[in-house]
Amino acid sequence: MRKKIVIQGINYDSNSSFMRGPAKAPDIIRQAFYSDSINAYTELGINVTQSEQLEFKDPIKPTDFYSDIFQSVDNIISDGKSLITLGGDHSISYPIIAAHAEHFDNINILQIDAHSDLYEDFEGNLHSHASPFARIMENKLAARLIQVGIRCLTPHQLEQSVKYGVEVVEMKDFHESKLPDLDGPLYISLDLDGLDPAFAPGVSHHEPGGLTTREVLSIIHNIDVPVIGADIVEYNPIRDHVGITAAVAAKFLKEIAGKMIKN
Repeated sequence: MRKKIVIQGINYDSNSSFMRGPAKAPDIIRQAFYSDSINAYTELGINVTQSEQLEFKDPIKPTDFYSDIFQSVDNIISDGKSLITLGGDHSISYPIIAAHAEHFDNINILQIDAHSDLYEDFEGNLHSHASPFARIMENKLAARLIQVGIRCLTPHQLEQSVKYGVEVVEMKDFHESKLPDLDGPLYISLDLDGLDPAFAPGVSHHEPGGLTTREVLSIIHNIDVPVIGADIVEYNPIRDHVGITAAVAAKFLKEIAGKMIKN
């Protein structure tokens, strides 16, 4: 049994293709998590701050994108702890999951996202935030990849999803009753642009027609397998003028932590 859940930020957005900003996100999500405007109870009745299982660590600012992130995550898991990571752009999921794969067999990934992030490369960058799951799947770091909320698949992304056997639930087909059954050990990768911009305007890539906050919470609440880790990525404070998206990210952090404690 893992003794603590570490919450750690990764201040990194150098692989963003459109605009910078997610490197500023971890501290702001943490402030929202501890805001006096909310309490520490999850909707499933767990007080995450009184559990003594939550440990916040200072964010890291990687200079070597892959090795710095990989080593930080590996150290935490080797110490018998679980990890929820606050990004940062979505490129960080590749070294994070690579480190988890050193400790867990047959990882299943639940990715909530507007985009499949399966480009072989994007604008010549193999480590673009549009490519982490191509790297993850080509290196066989996960047994299953389930993507929920996807919209506007390109022909190349569709080819990649077939190539790697990805289970894609496009937003146009989304219904909670049609979600694939999940297996463990499960890793959750939650890109905030998976939500409709009405619920999460503070992201770089606005893609209308997405999930509601309640739909994402329902997905989290209905997970009944062990969750070994998670990341919450692509929050861009520059576009979050009144803190709505920070509050949403903090809510997801609380509910995922509660689910990890309960399961």
